[in-house]
Amino acid sequence: MGATSRVLLVLCRLGELVCGAVVLGLLGQAFSLINDAGVLEPEGRLIYTAVVASLTILDSLIFIVLFAYSYWSFLLDFILFVLWIVAFGLLESLTGIHTCSSFWFNNYWGYYWGRWYVRGPPGMDINWTGCNAWRTVLAFSFIASMIYLANGFLVSASYLPTFRCLVSHAD
Repeated sequence: MGATSRVLLVLCRLGELVCGAVVLGLLGQAFSLINDAGVLEPEGRLIYTAVVASLTILDSLIFIVLFAYSYWSFLLDFILFVLWIVAFGLLESLTGIHTCSSFWFNNYWGYYWGRWYVRGPPGMDINWTGCNAWRTVLAFSFIASMIYLANGFLVSASYLPTFRCLVSHAD
């Protein structure tokens, strides 16, 4: 594995860590606001995304520390790519193309993010409260998936030729 591949691998791991931390941080703040409103359970899609973000942070930290064993991670990278793409699709389907003017945003995310539960019933004009946070969650979910895809290809392209040489010499 060349020096460029090693540097790219570390940068990808750091990118995964940052994306997971941003998404988890914003969702954690949303969960706190939802809890303050007295809602028993947050939206299931948000919980799923928070779990995937947590797994991403764990995976990134493990493979940054255990850099020598990164070639074991290419399958895990593709699995986490799929998990992130599913998370992005689930989140995007909540708002569709209307993002911050959708029914779900006005009656759930923006409603709790702006603490409108203190002021009145759902369905009020929330003036795009929390729109930037929601768009950030969507963006970093997609970016995380693409970093995992790139990382999976980088690891498999860097290490699989080595495995082929080992197998051919064993015969």
